[in-house]
Amino acid sequence: MSESWIVGINPVEGALSNDAERVRELVAENGQRNPRVHELVERAKALKITVNHRPREQLDKLAGEARHQGVAALYEAPPMAHESDLAALMERDGGETLVLVLDGVTDPHNLGACLRSAAAAKVTAVIVPKDRAVGLTPVVRRASAGGADRVPLVAVTNLARTLRELKDAGVWITGLAGDTDTSIYGVDFKGPVALVLGGEGEGIRRLTRELCDFVAKIPMPGTMESLNVSVATGVVLFEALRQRSVKR
Repeated sequence: MSESWIVGINPVEGALSNDAERVRELVAENGQRNPRVHELVERAKALKITVNHRPREQLDKLAGEARHQGVAALYEAPPMAHESDLAALMERDGGETLVLVLDGVTDPHNLGACLRSAAAAKVTAVIVPKDRAVGLTPVVRRASAGGADRVPLVAVTNLARTLRELKDAGVWITGLAGDTDTSIYGVDFKGPVALVLGGEGEGIRRLTRELCDFVAKIPMPGTMESLNVSVATGVVLFEALRQRSVKR
């Protein structure tokens, strides 16, 4: 377990609403008049969470470069899921298994945004390689808006091996890349599926791509050549959900 400070009204509210038992302390700025901050203080007290009031300078120090808006919460993060948990997660979801694989996303804001989309899409698990990912930092948690604690994040030692294990388990793998004629709208995302997106700039690695059953792109008729990885994640996840919602 590791503790970190969650700062800002919405992130703190999310922690109290979704994972209050892991909130160890709430700190509010002295003289804070924002009614939403007062509401969070009262909620924390009702939940028997320690509440302290501190000078703005102390909250500035806790928040670093982030905007704290007069409130912060000390949060005990749950442990990341282990790669040995993947089989049970896929067995739980069965034919509805939807796995997101992020091959080298190192920007914490991007990872957080991807986790937020994954949680909204009720993804089975998000898989990242241990040596090419940013991990669950406070910035990632803030950017995920609570998503980091609602979807299992699994850091694997060998991504290629994990992809082979997914294939052996009957999961069809689609990687996203711009240099293909296949559109994501032409790929069947029903059934057990894994979606693979690459990191900022480089995209998916060669070996990762070779292990994909399909490689597809998001059609972009405009002048931009690519989308931010978190935007692309949202697009392809919800295309998969759209297809799954259509009656067969």
